[in-house]
Amino acid sequence: MSEKDPQRTRALLAQLRPAAPLLAIVLGLVAAWFAWSGWQTLQGDRRVAAVERARDTALDGLRTRLGDDLARLGTQLETPAVQRALADRDLAAAGAALGADWSDVESAQVLPVQLDADYAALDGDGFGRLAALEAAIGSDAPVLTVARIGDAPKVLLTAPARAGDAVVGVAIAQLPLSRATAPLDGAALDDATYLALRQGGYTIHARGDASLANVAERLGRPVPGTGLRVAAAVPHVDTPPFGLDGLPLLVIAVVLLLLAAGVWRLPRHLQPVAASDDIAPTLAESLQQPAQADDGVPVPAPTVRSEPKKAAPSVVLDPSIFRAYDIRGIVGQTLDAGVADLIGQAVGSLMREQDLTDIVVGRDGRLSGPDLVAGLIAGLRKAGRNVIDIGLAPTPLVYFGGFHLRTGCCISVTGSHNPPDYNGFKIVVGGETLSGDAITDLHARVADDRLYTAAQPGGLSERDISEEYVRRIADDIQIARPLKVVVDAGNGVAGELGPRVLEAIGAEVVPLYCDIDGTFPNHHPDPSDPQNLADLVSTVQRFDADLGLAFDGDGDRLGVVTRDGETIFADRLLMLFAADVLERNPGAMIVFDVKCTGRLPGHVLRHGGSPLMWKTGHSLIKAKMRETGAELAGEMSGHFFFSERWYGFDDGIYAAARLLEILAIDDDPTAVLKALPSGVSTPEIKVDAPGGDPHAFVQRVQAAAAFEGARLSTIDGVRADWPDGWGLVRASNTTPVLVLRFDADSREAMARIQQTFRDQLLALDPELALPF
Repeated sequence: MSEKDPQRTRALLAQLRPAAPLLAIVLGLVAAWFAWSGWQTLQGDRRVAAVERARDTALDGLRTRLGDDLARLGTQLETPAVQRALADRDLAAAGAALGADWSDVESAQVLPVQLDADYAALDGDGFGRLAALEAAIGSDAPVLTVARIGDAPKVLLTAPARAGDAVVGVAIAQLPLSRATAPLDGAALDDATYLALRQGGYTIHARGDASLANVAERLGRPVPGTGLRVAAAVPHVDTPPFGLDGLPLLVIAVVLLLLAAGVWRLPRHLQPVAASDDIAPTLAESLQQPAQADDGVPVPAPTVRSEPKKAAPSVVLDPSIFRAYDIRGIVGQTLDAGVADLIGQAVGSLMREQDLTDIVVGRDGRLSGPDLVAGLIAGLRKAGRNVIDIGLAPTPLVYFGGFHLRTGCCISVTGSHNPPDYNGFKIVVGGETLSGDAITDLHARVADDRLYTAAQPGGLSERDISEEYVRRIADDIQIARPLKVVVDAGNGVAGELGPRVLEAIGAEVVPLYCDIDGTFPNHHPDPSDPQNLADLVSTVQRFDADLGLAFDGDGDRLGVVTRDGETIFADRLLMLFAADVLERNPGAMIVFDVKCTGRLPGHVLRHGGSPLMWKTGHSLIKAKMRETGAELAGEMSGHFFFSERWYGFDDGIYAAARLLEILAIDDDPTAVLKALPSGVSTPEIKVDAPGGDPHAFVQRVQAAAAFEGARLSTIDGVRADWPDGWGLVRASNTTPVLVLRFDADSREAMARIQQTFRDQLLALDPELALPF
């Protein structure tokens, strides 16, 4: 070692000594961060282990207890007293004997297999019981389910009741809910975690922090032999530094603390060493010294001017774009790339809270799509989310991507069936389509500055999944014989993928307006309006096709016309789909919106299903399907949702394939469609809302209107049902209009119902322009 090395060391330490306290503080803060992260990670691991123990304890208890109940039902059915009564076809006596000496049973019955009396007495609370009975008949095995009986949920055990080899009835035993909830109550649980017993999308019983309910499926496990499952969740823990476990983080924290202590205690007696010719200046020193010209005269340092930073332009976020079941606005007025950026960051912040990292993004063919997608992706990546961009894609393909790529999250940038200057976002997070408060919360996040910004931006990749989508449908559906169909995509984004799918399942496709053009030059891409189907009708007749199919702007809605030009409205198509689904799923729930025909519930009941009317809106319908475990749902607007054999999202392309699957079995598709129950009905009638606020006007109708002799429903607008027809007025959630529809058994009844509505509405606003 040369003499200069110790001198340099002393000089370096002397220069470092004044900054030692600050450096020590920084090291201490970093150590504290590592220690906190390590403790949080260990705490999170402990909570996960604890909640998994609680879940498994509850599962063991449920498996034993409910398994014993199902076994007891079988044992009771085999007792001599029950068997004698069944042999005599005395179902009342069989029911009495079934509940004998069964201490936990609250009631027991044996009912006729046809269940005619139960269907006749059906009310709003009877669907669950009927579904349990139908499930036992359909599966030919004992079934356990939870259903609301009266004002409280109960455990129901159902099974075929046999006399020898003959099924003479269906048995049902009702037990208290505590048979299913006691194992959860007996499990040790940290109050900061969450444990729940669920059936379909319905939470039967829950403990712990209810705010964790929406992320509880990740740790969920099914209860064997039942349709129940135990869901569990723990509080979100941020990703630890460098992905390390808790113990290594604590070790690093200790090392950093020791280093901070050493820096803090640097020797105080060290003094700066005088510079000499033998010691060259350090890099920092040389940078501080003035430059020397060749003659040794110092060169003045140049003056550096710092340009003031420009303030980021403010983005105005109009709350009106946050609708009931998606986000929709006018490009250049309430929607642009800056707004899309904020929405993306808000969605990314929500995903972070649910510990979700990846999201699929796709767009329809509108001209504003690329700019909005760029803004949206930028916002998502700011929040640290990894984006999979599938490019130009119908909304159903975007939804499919969320399942197929296992992200659970997706956003379709689409204006759906709205005019070309509209665009918007349909958002799915954690498998749930955002609606209502979840949509408005995105605006609140931006307004309250509750947006998460990650230390590093998320990743971005591109993927084409259209072939996987086509193959998934074609592997499930192949039609019995070729059908010639005309497909009118209205220049929407389904124009390329829709024909590909239908050709893959065996159809001959004649394309009409299938080139994607965001200006929609031929007609508005809304198949619920018969005026938009005129070209489709003439093309079907010109090519002598079996059927005409129409998609909306983003491909999640379906319209149908027959060979002779009749429009088959979506509520009648839903009857056809329901009958098909119920053949394989007796007792299944079928959900429909308030705009559907009054003949639909009776049709579902006659085919052994459970009808349920609900609010209009794709996200609202999907949420109700999850809650009820429905196999099928539909809206008058042309949205169809299949849970049976599909994923439960609205998909006009898949619905078209299912329709061709049904119609190809018969020689005359038009005759099959015409045979569906019908009457006199109108399409959706759209009327400009007074003051541009349809919701306010509908509230006035609900408060003031009186429809004598009608049964009123106000779950979505006002629907008045008479024995011979019905009428509806509701507020559109996508445009500032009132939506009306009428359906009746005869033209006379239709005229009477329309006049009643006309009188009531004009009494509230005489200037209202009603086209009926």
